Amino acid sequence: MLHDVSLQVAAGESVAIVGPNGCGKSTLLKTLTCELYPLAEPGMKVKLFGRARWDVTLLRRMMGVVSSDAPVRDALDVPAREIVLSGFFSAARLWPNLQVTDEMRERAQQAMVDAGVEALAERPLRTLSSGQQKRLMIARALAASGNGAQRMLLLDEPSNTLDLPAQRELRRTLQELAEQGTGIVLITHHVEDIVPAIRRVLLMREGRIVGDGAAAEMLTGERLSALFGVPLAVSNSDGCYTAR
Repeated sequence: MLHDVSLQVAAGESVAIVGPNGCGKSTLLKTLTCELYPLAEPGMKVKLFGRARWDVTLLRRMMGVVSSDAPVRDALDVPAREIVLSGFFSAARLWPNLQVTDEMRERAQQAMVDAGVEALAERPLRTLSSGQQKRLMIARALAASGNGAQRMLLLDEPSNTLDLPAQRELRRTLQELAEQGTGIVLITHHVEDIVPAIRRVLLMREGRIVGDGAAAEMLTGERLSALFGVPLAVSNSDGCYTAR
């Protein structure tokens, strides 16, 4: 549950939301994607891309979502390119009744290039490593969310289940996307996921935003120790953070 949340994220801005499990991070993400709706109370308002009302199918063409639950886990024999194309229809695969346009194919190809998985296009999902699958899901989300200046990518704990090399590749991809102008909202409790291009960090606890500012101000041992309730030491090397 969220309480008294006041938040504004600009188009093209990259933000990380950090907090312990159960603090409301994923609930906030689902509010941004209109999966959940806040109670209507005096003074409460939600605007997405400047609008208070949306056809959700149109909204999701501007926001690509990558969650910890892969939407294509039952499509293990489907080629990677088809997985990306199926994102236009929120489907697990390209069923016979779905019509793929030339524009969709071009956007899917560019998204695979942006996510660094273009070489995997013909490989079945089952042959990909967990890290490759995660970057494929990023390509799927990017393709479906368009290529305009307002494109946003929302990621919910993207490094969970990934080994160290896969985490490194994921972070490289996020850094490159942010540098190219894709807005990123990253939900995580691993500060290592916060790449240098993500300069703003929100801290959440018990459904409230308890900190909002520059990464260097938010990602300190004192702040994170209070946030997670355990002593933590934070190191910073060229904008890459580690907490122990």
